[in-house]
Amino acid sequence: MKKFIKNVFIIIFLLLIYILFSAQSYTFAISSDLSNAVFRLHVLANSDSKEDQDLKLKVRDNLLKYMNSICSNCKTKAEAMKIANENKEVFQEIAENTVKENGYDYSVKININNFYFPTKTYGDISLPAGYYDALRVEIGEAKGQNWWCVMFPSLCFIDVSSGVVDQSGKENLKNNVEEESYKIISQSENIPSVKFKFKILEFFAQTGLFTAKN
Repeated sequence: MKKFIKNVFIIIFLLLIYILFSAQSYTFAISSDLSNAVFRLHVLANSDSKEDQDLKLKVRDNLLKYMNSICSNCKTKAEAMKIANENKEVFQEIAENTVKENGYDYSVKININNFYFPTKTYGDISLPAGYYDALRVEIGEAKGQNWWCVMFPSLCFIDVSSGVVDQSGKENLKNNVEEESYKIISQSENIPSVKFKFKILEFFAQTGLFTAKN
């Protein structure tokens, strides 16, 4: 009897190891796929005052307008990031000029790097928490609320009030990720098993386990 119980525990232990290994492999594969497909934008306002928050949105709009103009023909994140890095000084200038034109003397810090992002929804696309390459903009003391967005493919709201995003951006994203990844992040795939997989990704990302870092 003792031997039987011991064998049962061994089987359960091995099963748990297998499940953990499978979850690790799956989470890393999906997070790597998504991280390699999108280039994001993160704008931090000087403070939470209405004026500083309004300024943050104006900086965002001008940066996105310029990004869309220089990356209109980009098909991959690698292309978009290459162009963004080549135009980093222009992004800096646009942000600084926007701040000055609105009557402020805040400093502006631009940085392109790999950053942690929380789970964020853009229309019917939800990107799980994890590490993504992004252009980060810090205005002044950068102590205000953030704006999270996707510069490539363009998944920022066309109309924030309606939550509508650019359809071509979604198609571009779909073409740059594996079918499994797109099913997980698309809310149109309203299937319990897909939702469960998304929750797994969220859990491991939030605990800092198994997610890809560049």
